[in-house]
Amino acid sequence: MLQGKWLPIVLLVLLSLLQYRLWFGKNSIPDYFNRKQEVQAQALQNANLAQRNALLKADINDLKIGLEAIEERARNELGLIKKGETFYRILPADTK
Repeated sequence: MLQGKWLPIVLLVLLSLLQYRLWFGKNSIPDYFNRKQEVQAQALQNANLAQRNALLKADINDLKIGLEAIEERARNELGLIKKGETFYRILPADTK
């Protein structure tokens, strides 16, 4: 008769311990949702980096293939002009 009372209590304690571990222990449900958010943020960052890498690869191919891309970059970034060209600088009007 004493054995019949202890079995449900022991099973209830074991169930409580397992539930505690599921909700509050290591690798619990809240940890799962946190990791899921981190994975989504990392996937977005990876997509942005993949797009940036594709643009850089296109720039590299342009620079390898043609002199026009090199010339354009030199003109825009370094302000270089060809021999025999005349450089004109147009300044915006002062609005004072």
